[in-house]
Amino acid sequence: MKKTIIGGFILLGGLLTTLTIILSGAIYASHITEWSGESKLWYAIFGAEQYGDEVIQSLFLGFPFVIGLIFTLLGLVILGIEYYNTFEKKVK
Repeated sequence: MKKTIIGGFILLGGLLTTLTIILSGAIYASHITEWSGESKLWYAIFGAEQYGDEVIQSLFLGFPFVIGLIFTLLGLVILGIEYYNTFEKKVK
């Protein structure tokens, strides 16, 4: 039971972090005038290298975004293992 609660909170924390960064990047992307790459949203979140004197219009939230994804996956793994263990106990 404790591992299920811990896994749920880790999953929730990772989802909140990731979705908040995506939302802030989507709001900020509408104000970007120049970007490099295919997606304005991913440029707003991760950024790119600076060439010369150009202004960088990015949030540079790539590291917290990846940490949020790792927490989300970790929480899913913990919940999956606990679900499997509970199901295995009921079968026996």
